Amino acid sequence: MRRTPPRLPRRPLVVFVAAAGLLGLVTAPATRGSAPMEPMETTAATSNTATVFYYTKTKNWPATYLHYAPDGGSWTTVPGTRMESACTDWVKKTVDLGSAAGLQATFNNGSGTWDNNGGSNYALGTGTITVKDGVIAHSDPCADSGTGSGNQAKVYYSTTTSGWTTANIHYAPAGGSWTTAPGVGMEAACTGWWKKTLDIGTATSLKAAFNNGNGVWDNNNSADYTIPTGTTTVKDRTLTKDATDPCAAEEPDTQAPTAPAHVTASATDTSVVVSWDAASDDTGVTKYQVTRTGGTRGTVVTDIGSTVYSDTGLEEKTAYTYTVKAVDAAGNTSPASAAVTATTGEKASAPASGTPLGTDPRKDPIYFVLTARFYDGDSSNNRGGSQDVKSGNAANNDPMFRGDFKGLVNKLDYIKGLGFSAVWITPVVLNRSDYDYHGYHGYDFYKVDPRLESAGASYQDLINAAHAKGMKIYQDVVYNHSSRWGAKGLFTPTVYGVRDSQWSWYYDEKNEGFEYDGLTVEPKSGKSYYNGDLWSTAEPSGNTCVNWGKATGAKSAEGYTLYNCQWPSPTSGMFPKTYYHQCWIGNWEGEDSRSCWLHEDLADFNTESTPVQNYLIGAYDKYIDMGVDGFRIDTAVHIPRVTWNRRFLPAIYDRVTQKFGTDAAKNFFVFGEVGAFVNDKWNRGSVNHSAQFFTWKERKEYSADDATAAIEQYNYEEQLGTGNQPTSTNAFLSGNSYHTPDHSQFSGMNIIDMRMHMNFGDAQNAYSNGKDSDDSVNDATYNVVYVDSHDYGPNKSSTRYSGGTDAWAENMALMWTFRGIPTLYYGSEIEFQKGKQIDCGPTCPLASTGRAYYGDHLAGSVTASDFGTVDSASGEVATTLAQPLVKHLQRLNRIRRAIPALQTGQYSTDGVSGSMAFKRRYTSGSTDSFALVTVTGDATYTGIPNGTYTDAVTGDAKTVSNGTLSVAAPGKGNLRVYVLNGPGRIGTAGPYLK
Repeated sequence: MRRTPPRLPRRPLVVFVAAAGLLGLVTAPATRGSAPMEPMETTAATSNTATVFYYTKTKNWPATYLHYAPDGGSWTTVPGTRMESACTDWVKKTVDLGSAAGLQATFNNGSGTWDNNGGSNYALGTGTITVKDGVIAHSDPCADSGTGSGNQAKVYYSTTTSGWTTANIHYAPAGGSWTTAPGVGMEAACTGWWKKTLDIGTATSLKAAFNNGNGVWDNNNSADYTIPTGTTTVKDRTLTKDATDPCAAEEPDTQAPTAPAHVTASATDTSVVVSWDAASDDTGVTKYQVTRTGGTRGTVVTDIGSTVYSDTGLEEKTAYTYTVKAVDAAGNTSPASAAVTATTGEKASAPASGTPLGTDPRKDPIYFVLTARFYDGDSSNNRGGSQDVKSGNAANNDPMFRGDFKGLVNKLDYIKGLGFSAVWITPVVLNRSDYDYHGYHGYDFYKVDPRLESAGASYQDLINAAHAKGMKIYQDVVYNHSSRWGAKGLFTPTVYGVRDSQWSWYYDEKNEGFEYDGLTVEPKSGKSYYNGDLWSTAEPSGNTCVNWGKATGAKSAEGYTLYNCQWPSPTSGMFPKTYYHQCWIGNWEGEDSRSCWLHEDLADFNTESTPVQNYLIGAYDKYIDMGVDGFRIDTAVHIPRVTWNRRFLPAIYDRVTQKFGTDAAKNFFVFGEVGAFVNDKWNRGSVNHSAQFFTWKERKEYSADDATAAIEQYNYEEQLGTGNQPTSTNAFLSGNSYHTPDHSQFSGMNIIDMRMHMNFGDAQNAYSNGKDSDDSVNDATYNVVYVDSHDYGPNKSSTRYSGGTDAWAENMALMWTFRGIPTLYYGSEIEFQKGKQIDCGPTCPLASTGRAYYGDHLAGSVTASDFGTVDSASGEVATTLAQPLVKHLQRLNRIRRAIPALQTGQYSTDGVSGSMAFKRRYTSGSTDSFALVTVTGDATYTGIPNGTYTDAVTGDAKTVSNGTLSVAAPGKGNLRVYVLNGPGRIGTAGPYLK
């Protein structure tokens, strides 16, 4: 804003501020004492207007048009209203919205080239709004150009560590008024820095805070920044006067990236997948612009963060042409790539894609099933595989592939009746190995395994059926490895084989034209297991395997001669480094654990290779498009965090955003398995191998090459050590108050709570260890918490939990009330297979393991009208539902669902005595939920708000007038949850919770 104070000699004020995402970034400005300043809540603009600013540097359009529709109103006539020049690189338009509270908008160049937010349009509100490269923010980027006659402040601000895509400065000259929040937009200065020149009149200093335009603030831990005259830097909240310009030594970035190479486009039905090699740039490519021409919709430009783009919902039998440009952080844009064309076919006859439910995942307790072992709805797709007899499964009439999607659909009411609203299923892609029922030996990542599907019970049918019941589907996904036979469509090795008297039982006769699908019986051999397409007695063209076909000198267990290249191996030369890593893991806490094979059945992808990245991103786009609600990521620790943060996580959220919008992307739940099987906070002191490490963004820039960046990141973070890792208060109350969490440094990956899992031999140990790690997790309220799983029990036990019914009840009481998302492995509600070895491979029958078939306990019928409420049940499933832990679970789920603090609340133990006792609160809008929890022992709570607290378990009411409440010990397996102004008793007393 311009002022006309008395003229004084101009004294330049230069301010440099480095945002540290770990240094007090908040989402709501705090009160700042008695200083004369206005509150920093956003002041609403005139309710019926919106001033829209649009960033043009990366478009190079000769003109820009705003095509819009007020909420509830009609669209303007194409191309819309021409926008006028605002300031360098920005155009603007003020539009009258009448009584509407916002508008839908797209932008175009007036000649058929559009930016429609990847097909989702832009949802804009009122007031001042900026749209820059797909990012919506709020401020005037052209305000206060610093051309007044008074003192000036030239302010630089760094977003290198915060990851903000735009920055605003909200300020008040000394003795003056604050700008209207969120302040004024800043301009890009140099890599990682933003700047703004401000007129401050006669003032010699100013107060300032910074924000990203969407409610995330850096206000110097509620103290604001006091900026004196002269040149000042503020970095990590350390203020230095008379500093040098952080951009002075850095030449402006004017070098554009190289044009993307090797662009390909392939059509399936009415979708096209476009992929390309990563472009190079002197400072690094930040995004790509994909331009599509063809069809009746004209030219469409879409921004994307990865090197693969799935374009869906296109017109039938239509040729589409694509070009790709690379863009760097300074907005420099490469030349367009060579054009590629793909022609769509007819619209697929498969059911329409589903839509994710899109609600906060913390509200949804998770039930985890091995689909093939849960319930058999269709015996025609059962398959035993090559190990059916050897494993002992055949003798039990228990094929490894037994349960299926039809069975899961049939028993959704059982899961809902238990009270679960999310189902985590094992991987669905076509697997290929001797013992692949679990899904972790992926072969064709683009195909659903037909051993799981049936007529009328496809994967899409399962997703749709679950959503119809208000239940989510979380798909287990694998990015780290394929099956030992490679990945169809990427690379499949050829092995040496001879069909002599020793090996004819193993090597199938080749059947030209027959493709393995795991289900179809191969007619020559008469069995569904088939490897005739994998082996050769003649050395194949281009063979890289060393000593092809030569005897190793060793014998098999049966006494047969073994040959080189007979079995896949990373060190044999069979797997090219473009697609696979070529070593065995030697040190499980070393760098090689992220770049070598875990096991011969798990061929380790070279995830730093663009073709591999494109293959996996394209594959998982398919399942996102089907409407799954989230991904559980297998073996996440075996891929470098920088690769997750650069490639795979942005690709996931980009795709959800493009397909379903930003709200759906916000609640698409990604949680990783970071196998840290130790009882300490940091995995043997290695930050790179600790679960919480993967919840954070990167703190510095690394080389553009992903393989080089992975090593750089590993060394950088290991040298910083455990004492220099970021910390968070996102899970913790501030006294008794809930505060808006700061997710600006969130990577996009949540985690399975490995530390609680490892310590769940005793609930108290799990609770104490979980609390100890929470400050190092970006937001522990999203942790997935379980006692045991398909891999391990507590303390890396190889058996299913067998601590007893009372201990199970206590564990559940803790999981369902403490922070995090409670998760139960199928059958634990009746202590199914307790004490049994979880997995012994094909050396023993599945019926004797923790992965036994559960369907016998589900026979009969069941209907559920609500979560935790069974209307009717008959047959064996009725007996199952009558078990004490089932009753316990049902009531726990009903209690948790009724009390928001137990779902999304932060927690604290301040002023709380008791072994497993804590307070939780969640505040949002008209919701204010405050709960006092003690799991087993007695507890006293001091310094709490006065009022009436009612126990959700017993209905007992206590009136607090002195800030203190005491609770007697409920006993093991019981629980007390006193809620301020609570709903009263929820449910009825059972064998527990009484």
